Amino acid sequence: MRYHAPDSFDEAARLAAQANGTTRFLAGGTDVLVQLRSDIVTPDDLIDIKHIPGVRKIANEDHGGWRIGVAVSGAEMSEHPRLGLDWPGVVEAMDLIGSTQVQGRATLVGNLCNGSPAADGVPALVAAGAHVTVTGHGTREIAVEEVPTGPGKTCLEKGEVISALHLPARGQGAGDAYLRFIPRTEMDIAVVGAAVNLRLDGDTITEARVVLGAVAPTVRLVPEAGEALIGSTLGDAALEKLAQAARAACDPIDDRRGTVAFRTKVAGVLAQRAATIAYTRAKGDRK
Repeated sequence: MRYHAPDSFDEAARLAAQANGTTRFLAGGTDVLVQLRSDIVTPDDLIDIKHIPGVRKIANEDHGGWRIGVAVSGAEMSEHPRLGLDWPGVVEAMDLIGSTQVQGRATLVGNLCNGSPAADGVPALVAAGAHVTVTGHGTREIAVEEVPTGPGKTCLEKGEVISALHLPARGQGAGDAYLRFIPRTEMDIAVVGAAVNLRLDGDTITEARVVLGAVAPTVRLVPEAGEALIGSTLGDAALEKLAQAARAACDPIDDRRGTVAFRTKVAGVLAQRAATIAYTRAKGDRK
């Protein structure tokens, strides 16, 4: 195994383009190091991007949004004094990943690039309308929902690396939330996840994005579920339409952790609960 520690993303992309065999990027390492020690994957080239300037920074961008470095840990996100005020759903989703020790290393970008349909951080990012900057073959911007293409797979080409994560400006009258169902009380993989991000004009919902996790081969943005909320004040009828749309979008598997019927039902319930929390936050309660 060849270890590399580039000092720029251009160099990291060049190393990846020239590499032969299996290549992995190392930021937090909570996935790749476990896979390595378990002999699941032994990279021919391990490219450590933790030493690139800016990868541990959380910063405001000129348009009022946020730029999150690719090596920012979950703990650093939770401890940031302002990020959670703008995007509590994104922060709480990341906070669900692993133990306290894992939180000190795990990263949102790593959670995204792992390609798991049950990733906790990804539904909240998609609901937020987040995008990433990709370096390699030039630079391009990609919406987060376009990155995972299947279990363990992404749209990134050979010689490409995500160099930044961007959250849009929050603005007034907006709120987001993420919820998941797990069999245990902590440190488990989501059986179903649901994220909702919405915006209000007075009491009326004017924008809404609803995203489900662990119910399809990739995290699933459900436009019909968002449309069910727009124009409503989140009454019972809107919540029922939301649940119906969420259930209709499900394409889960049967396994020992949950049946198709169970996951489908829970998806509707979690979507309703997440929407209620997001609505409350949009009204000014950030809890």
